Amino acid sequence: MISKLFSRRKKAARAERIRITPPTAAPDRHGIAIVAILKDEAKHIVEWVQFHRAAGVRHFIIYDNLSTDNTVALLHECLSAEMLTLIPWQMDTQDAKTGLILPRQVLAYCHAISTFGADYRWMTFIDIDEFLVPKIGNTLLEALEPLNRYSNISLSWTMYGFNGHQDPPEGLTIAQYKNRAANPLAKGMGFLNFKCIVDPCKVNMVAVHKFETTDMGAQSVNDQGVSAHNKLRKKASFLSDTRLQLNHYYTFSKAELDAKIARGGVSGASGQRHNDRVRLIATQIEQDTVEDLCAFDFWQRAQQDG
Repeated sequence: MISKLFSRRKKAARAERIRITPPTAAPDRHGIAIVAILKDEAKHIVEWVQFHRAAGVRHFIIYDNLSTDNTVALLHECLSAEMLTLIPWQMDTQDAKTGLILPRQVLAYCHAISTFGADYRWMTFIDIDEFLVPKIGNTLLEALEPLNRYSNISLSWTMYGFNGHQDPPEGLTIAQYKNRAANPLAKGMGFLNFKCIVDPCKVNMVAVHKFETTDMGAQSVNDQGVSAHNKLRKKASFLSDTRLQLNHYYTFSKAELDAKIARGGVSGASGQRHNDRVRLIATQIEQDTVEDLCAFDFWQRAQQDG
């Protein structure tokens, strides 16, 4: 019996990385596309879209994991058909022989690169609680200009917690959540991770937090062009937010965090272990914070310029 239980556990392993063949670049490819997988994000989706439109995103490729609220309707209201590709995406897949789970989030990213990647110079893969902020220049493309010779850019999470909100506050997330974790490398902190901006026509390995490319292999650069192996990115010498900052509003309000845990992760993560991990990270974020309004400052500049 014990051996059978052990065998079942082994079969529940997850394929965290998937190899793909990069698409062939279209002659006129340009701009940056955001790829996101979501479910029931009506509260935040309009602000998130409007912010990234102001930052110069050309196209939004959205994988909808069977939303039951009005997320889909709101996407159609705030994005034209030329700017939105919306794909229903609810996949629970396992290899029939080994039982290896193929995560729906990674599969969505593979599909986006293979199907749409030929048309874009850059693709980035972020969630609705993440805001990609240009800190130099007026758009993401301007901030990325000095990095054009690279195919794989890693941006570390800048983590925002509850900010005292028990319930969802009125107004913009980027204005109401002002304080972030001061130091992701402080002793005992376990929340440092990355999201990437890549050249989709060179990607040959896909994961949620790291990619590999045909010209850089498992190397990635930060926003200043400093290179590191994917395994060595969590060092102070690599962390940088000079040109670009990735704000991760990890919890929103306490009520929203409870709902997030109950809903489970987009990758299918749920249960007590998932619950405990998310709440531990929320506690760590709040231990030592500093004010950081870079996203709201950018938004105000964009509104004035627009």
